[in-house]
Amino acid sequence: MEYLKQGKDILLKVSDLDLDETLDCGQAFRWERTGIGPDCAYRGYMLNTPLHVAAEKDHFRFYDTDEETFINVWVPYFDLETDYSEIKKILSEDAPLSKACAYAGGIRILRQDSWEALCSFIISQNNNIPRIKGIIGRLCEMYNGFPDFTGMKGVTPDDLAPLRAGFRAKYIADCVSKLNSGEIVLENIKELPTEEIRKILMTIKGVGPKVADCAMLYGMYRIDCVPMDVWMKRVMEQFYPEGFPEFVLPYAGIAQQYLFHYMRTGT
Repeated sequence: MEYLKQGKDILLKVSDLDLDETLDCGQAFRWERTGIGPDCAYRGYMLNTPLHVAAEKDHFRFYDTDEETFINVWVPYFDLETDYSEIKKILSEDAPLSKACAYAGGIRILRQDSWEALCSFIISQNNNIPRIKGIIGRLCEMYNGFPDFTGMKGVTPDDLAPLRAGFRAKYIADCVSKLNSGEIVLENIKELPTEEIRKILMTIKGVGPKVADCAMLYGMYRIDCVPMDVWMKRVMEQFYPEGFPEFVLPYAGIAQQYLFHYMRTGT
């Protein structure tokens, strides 16, 4: 990774990053493409820090971004200090993964805020991406930005009716209640073994294994987690009926992102 300051912008040179593959693959729901065709640009947020980012000829331009915000927010968010070339080299020892890595080699795991990821994937249940974005957008309108759970203390499903989130409103309310009561402290559970975190998250109403694994993978960077949706179930049935090879397991969450995108759009 190399970067330099140019006026109010940061210019970044980094390999293994494609904005479309990373920001429009179901990891996060607060990004909108602004460019047309090859002129790829996105606007979005990490919590309430905004970003306008564009892919230019041989670099990425982070508009109106000071160096401190770039280093402290966007470098970790885009996982820019991880060597994805080396990870893909390891994963490509497996034939299906070799094809998936070659097809969408610009995917990176977005290292999101744990609360924002948990809330977003509770909303994602039995939902499609446009509707998920709509609910999250209305949540941000209601609270003048993505709310901290402390600012939602005491919220009820009826209070959340303007979101038009349906049955998910009671799940959001229960999550907010458990976080505010201290029954679940996200910062404290991050370093626990994966299975323990999964069990704790699944005490929230409506949170099953898939939502828990999404919250861990995208909100806690637990890259051993493999959220199982219909696409990944097909992948596992077709290519890995006995599970991933042992050497894949430390990077299973990254592997699933390549495989998910390949199965959904490339086959």
